[in-house]
Amino acid sequence: MEEARQLPLPFVPQTSYAGVDFIAAPSNAAALAWLARPADWPFARLALYGPKSSGKTHLLHVWCVREAGTLWSAADVVGVPVLPSSGPVGVDDADLAEEAALFHLINAAAQAGRPLLLVGRAAPSRWGTCLPDLASRLRATTSVGIGAAEDVLLERLLVRLLAEHQLEMPLALQTWLRARLPRDAAALMEAVARLDRLALAHGRGMTRVLAAMVLRGMGDMAEEAFLPPPSPCAPAFL
Repeated sequence: MEEARQLPLPFVPQTSYAGVDFIAAPSNAAALAWLARPADWPFARLALYGPKSSGKTHLLHVWCVREAGTLWSAADVVGVPVLPSSGPVGVDDADLAEEAALFHLINAAAQAGRPLLLVGRAAPSRWGTCLPDLASRLRATTSVGIGAAEDVLLERLLVRLLAEHQLEMPLALQTWLRARLPRDAAALMEAVARLDRLALAHGRGMTRVLAAMVLRGMGDMAEEAFLPPPSPCAPAFL
């Protein structure tokens, strides 16, 4: 009887939000500085924004752990939110939260003197808020953005992503790949995930042929990651 063939299973890396795994760089220096001093936030409130995969969610996790805060997602901000018994609050994807609920949360945090960290893809002034009172609160919120990733950040990120996927890639090929990808973290993450799947399917290591196949399949990812979500108040045109 022929022995059953064992098929390789894809490796799914676990995302780490530990502080030691965050890559500090000039592009996120301002964000790190503001997050280190919540006592200085005007109205005890700060908005952190940046494109997809820029590290803002990672920073939110790090901040909540350091400040013994509670981390919420947009789905947690509904109705009339009740603050946790103690500590600050951080909200991921705050730009997608229910507007009336977010307004109540901002007021409750301000009245309690609790630091509130709001995280979104764009600055709060560009969230397309329909509720005037919420729009006023957001305009009064100090905002800090994460800038475009530098070469050194992308280089270190690629090394870490390859290690997380348990992939070995020669340094020369890493340089070749980075030079041909959009200069953002989301593109690197997508490229490594595709390389992992291709290497598994073809049963071979990292080669320029596989890297070129990934580049051809990805297309242009450069602009979409930086676009803010559409305004919910904008009229529909048919």
